[in-house]
Amino acid sequence: MTLRNRLTKEDILIAPGVYDGLTASLATDAGFEALYLSGAAVAYTRLGRPDIGLTTASEMADTMALIADRTELPVIMDADTGFGNALNARRTMQSYERAGAAALQVEDQSYPKKCGHLSDKSLIPMSEMVGKIAGMADARRHDTLIVARTDAIAVEGFEAAIDRAGNYIDAGADVLFIEAPRNSDELGKIAQTYKGRVPLLANMVEGGATPISSATDLQTMGFDIVIFPGGIVRALARTAQDYYASLHQAGSNKPFADRMHDFDGLNDAIGTNDMLAMGKRFDGNS
Repeated sequence: MTLRNRLTKEDILIAPGVYDGLTASLATDAGFEALYLSGAAVAYTRLGRPDIGLTTASEMADTMALIADRTELPVIMDADTGFGNALNARRTMQSYERAGAAALQVEDQSYPKKCGHLSDKSLIPMSEMVGKIAGMADARRHDTLIVARTDAIAVEGFEAAIDRAGNYIDAGADVLFIEAPRNSDELGKIAQTYKGRVPLLANMVEGGATPISSATDLQTMGFDIVIFPGGIVRALARTAQDYYASLHQAGSNKPFADRMHDFDGLNDAIGTNDMLAMGKRFDGNS
């Protein structure tokens, strides 16, 4: 089933964040129907740096290609600002499509961008963003969705964000993402304004500007997709801090053993036996 077809269903689509082949395969095994690859998660994990526009388009495409090797689920992929003007956005569409993305999310921040839940963001003119969306729509070769994101709430105010969003839909956006609504009233107004025109995406960031809502509550409001882009990184980072502290103190993994896979457990999770069996099928000596 394509991502576009899945979005015609009534049930909200929950897309957890992933950042490599391991997290993609584990999320797939958990039963999700789609995944989300964020620039923030790649910056956190590949660079060990914050989400302030340091990740490159090629690093993102390389990551997407590795994820596509490990899952057949559709992946909504963060394209940041398109990495430049409309021509750059066109090229980003083409390279991300080749890597296996099912949808590209593009935003109207100026470059270099910042995480949508950081302060002191700045925006490009609405007309420039409209051109990027139209250029991406013109460049795509497959049924790759364009998720238009506006960060205008924190910069120009809520009404300006609503206005920008409507123009982005008119430019050819397939999905609408108004970033960082500050309360449930703003979430509700977004849904009331645009429900039924295009699928609506909500972003749940632990500790961010938007109050955490359940998928059920967001569906009731009128949202069609909810992403949890950085949750896995925050969970693993906390676990890693605790693990390294324990190992440094104890000089052994024994005190942490009940919070980690052993050798066989990890091999079960990543399908080692299946891979070895596949190898035997193609071994000329078998």
